[in-house]
Amino acid sequence: MTHRVLLIDDHRDVIRLLESALESLDHEFEVLEAPSGEEAFLEASGKEIDLFVIDYLLPGMSGLELLAKIKKRNEDAQVILISGTKNRKERKELLEAGAFAFFEKPISLTDFLDAVERCLALERTVIPDELDEKAEAHKTMSGLLAKFRQNMEAQVIILLSDMGHVLAKAGAFQDSNLEASLLAGLMGIYRAGQKVSGYIHQETPLSYHIFPGGDQDILLVPVNNTHALIVAGERIAERKKVLDITDAMMILKSEVEHVLNQMGVTRHGAEEMDKTISEEDVPEELIEDQISSEELEALFKQKKKIGTSEIESFWEEAVDSQTAPQVDADKLSYEQARQLGLTPENNT
Repeated sequence: MTHRVLLIDDHRDVIRLLESALESLDHEFEVLEAPSGEEAFLEASGKEIDLFVIDYLLPGMSGLELLAKIKKRNEDAQVILISGTKNRKERKELLEAGAFAFFEKPISLTDFLDAVERCLALERTVIPDELDEKAEAHKTMSGLLAKFRQNMEAQVIILLSDMGHVLAKAGAFQDSNLEASLLAGLMGIYRAGQKVSGYIHQETPLSYHIFPGGDQDILLVPVNNTHALIVAGERIAERKKVLDITDAMMILKSEVEHVLNQMGVTRHGAEEMDKTISEEDVPEELIEDQISSEELEALFKQKKKIGTSEIESFWEEAVDSQTAPQVDADKLSYEQARQLGLTPENNT
C-alpha cells in the first residue's frame, strides 16, 4: 500500500533531506511538496493526504494556521510539525497544537522516521516492536518489568540488548518522539562502561549511570555483558529515593537474568559482537608470517647458546651493511657536506 506524504517547507534542502529519509524505509510512499501553507492547502483539497509534515515558519499563513485548517476539514488528519524556533512560548504552542509529533531543527531523522511509522500504523523497522520469540518467557519478562515499573513509580522500564534492540518494555518515555536518539546515546554509555569494566577485570559489570533532573530522571543499569536496563521517571533519582531505587534495581537485575536464561538469549548479543575474524579477512602477507604454537615450540627446542664471538660478528656485519652517503668527487651538495661534518655548527 502506498502512503501519500505532503512535505511543507520553504527550504528546498529540508524537503530533499526528508524525502531521502522516507525513501530509506521499506515502505511505499508518494511524496508531494509545497513551499507555503496556501499551496499545501490547495494540494490537499484535491487529494487524500495520509501525512502532513509542516514547518512552523512559512511565507504567508504559519504552520499552526495550516494545521488548524487541515484539522477543521479532517479531524483525523495525521500531522508532524517541525520548527527551528527557540522561543519557549512558541515551542509550547507547537507541543500543544494537536500534532502527532513535534521536532526541532536540526531534525533527528531516526526519530522522525520512527514517528512516521507509528502515526501511519506501519510495521516498525526503525525501532522494532518487542520480540515475539519464545512468547511465554517474553510475556514473563514484560510482566516483570510492568510490575517493577509500578512499584518504582517509573514512567518506563526498557530491557535492551547490546545491539540496541528493545527486548521488552513497560510504559513509555515522556516524549516518545525522542526514544531512538535517547536509546542510542544511552547504549553508547553502556558500551563505554563495558570497556572500562574489562580494563579493570570486573567479572560482572557494576557501573550505574544516573541522570537526575530535566524532563525526567534516567537510570542505566547493566544486567550482564550483553544486556542493560533503562528506567525513566519523574524524580526517581531524588536523594531520598535513589537508594531504594538502586536496591530495587538489584532485585530486578537478578530476576531479568533468570528470565533471559530461560529465553536462551543471554549470550546472543556478545556472540554477534565478538565474531572471530575469518582467515579471508586477514591480509595474505600476514597469514604467511603466522606461526603455530607447535612450530614455535619446535624452534625453542632447537635453540642453541650463542657465543660472544658470534654476537660481535653479527654487529660487524650489520655495520658493514649500512650504506654510507655517496660523494661525487667533483660535486658536493650542502647535505653531503653536512653529513661529512664539513659545515659550521651555526649557519648564520
